[in-house]
Amino acid sequence: MSNSQSTPSLAHEQTKVAVIVGSLRKDSINRRVAHALADVAPDGVRLEIVEISQLPLYNEDLDGEGRVPEAWVAFRDRVKTYDAVLFVTPEYNRSVPGALKNAIDVGSRPYGKSVWNNKPAAVVSASPGAIGGFGANHHLRQSLVFLNMPILQQPEAYIGNAGSLFREDGGLAKDATREFFRSFMAAFVSWIGLVAAARRPGPAAAA
Repeated sequence: MSNSQSTPSLAHEQTKVAVIVGSLRKDSINRRVAHALADVAPDGVRLEIVEISQLPLYNEDLDGEGRVPEAWVAFRDRVKTYDAVLFVTPEYNRSVPGALKNAIDVGSRPYGKSVWNNKPAAVVSASPGAIGGFGANHHLRQSLVFLNMPILQQPEAYIGNAGSLFREDGGLAKDATREFFRSFMAAFVSWIGLVAAARRPGPAAAA
């Protein structure tokens, strides 16, 4: 797993997945979940965290007046290079964190140039509470539908009581959690392949 400052290789560079972490805390549970998912990703897949903390709040005037912040440009250009996007988020007040919503807004503009369009997506929500960020998970899915991002439906991933899943060194404490994460990533990678295959032109119909 890497961040926007460094991008060490993970497995092979065949399928690149941008990981957007909704929490800005450096030691957040969701960042730990993101790293754990990267650790069990199938061969041939590279996951990279794309940071969102540096993004100024979206203001359409800046796009319209040609005063686009450099951080917006860098974020948009980077997201364009990925084959898919994995969102890993906590729940704030039964919805997504403001920083995550801002990143979505920044990437969706200017109108008609959304970097999210047609990219396969998956959502994982994690929380110290019992319901695993269910509200944030589904609020986020609503936005992704509008953004025309084909979303993995199953398996769903609401990671409840997430603070108990990790050892002090950050590693996963339970084999069952590791196996679920592995199956989730396998399903997501399969989904990415299905979406890509559906977009490839088929053989020309016989005249």
